[in-house]
Amino acid sequence: MKKITLILLMLVPTFSFAQMKMSCCSTPGTQEFAMLSKDKDFVKSHEEPLPLNFKSDLGKDIMLPSADGKEAHIYELKAAKPTNNYLFVIHEWWGLNDYIKRESEKLYHDLGNVTVIAIDLYDKQIATTREEAANYMNTVTEARAKAIINATIKYVGANAQIATVGWCFGGGWSLQTSLLAGKQAAGCIMYYGMPEKDEAKLATLHADVLGIFAKEDKWITPQVVDEFATKMKAAGKKITVKIYEADHAFANPSNPKFNKAATEDAYATSLTFLKDRLK
Repeated sequence: MKKITLILLMLVPTFSFAQMKMSCCSTPGTQEFAMLSKDKDFVKSHEEPLPLNFKSDLGKDIMLPSADGKEAHIYELKAAKPTNNYLFVIHEWWGLNDYIKRESEKLYHDLGNVTVIAIDLYDKQIATTREEAANYMNTVTEARAKAIINATIKYVGANAQIATVGWCFGGGWSLQTSLLAGKQAAGCIMYYGMPEKDEAKLATLHADVLGIFAKEDKWITPQVVDEFATKMKAAGKKITVKIYEADHAFANPSNPKFNKAATEDAYATSLTFLKDRLK
């Protein structure tokens, strides 16, 4: 497997997305990514997930009150001993399905005494077809997503140190979650997610970022990644960028075409990143 690894130290970004198929000069990164649900090529590029039935004796579904008057759904794997270290996991465009629960439990075991919480931005909706996934992603509002995330931050408390990880749709929201966590943010991993382009928002980022991207991605392109890295460097924020010889969603185990070698390397890098920051 070939991979291009870029290690960069940087500061807050604004970035242009000239290669995107829609105008984005005033569109937040997460909304811009959601707009891809209208892109037929993007939708078709996602193989429908292989079936999985995952059962856990450790994970628990919990409903939390949120500021918008609704309830927020999370899936928690509580650390065996009291800890202020938390990892928030943000699902792909399929929703908080059994693959995300299984990955959350794997991270839980490999990280040690860290509480892992998978956040559900789809309000218990789980897609089994590309069309469902596109619809669910498109209908997520920024206000509702932030209400869910803020409810989870409130749930873990003011002393919590919060790291985040997410893929695809969740990659962009991983960064947004770290922004919302403020000084509680301990580290952010975003797998091929759309970066935030608002310089004023990124100026508030307190966490180091690990960005994992794919060279063959037609949407989060190497140019998009380069612009992100350049702006981060200009702003003085710290980011590690890894670009693999792979395609978008290469680390999705439900994808029949996922890249096993790239996935394993990215996971090992992610574990090291998280262990260095959740001590």
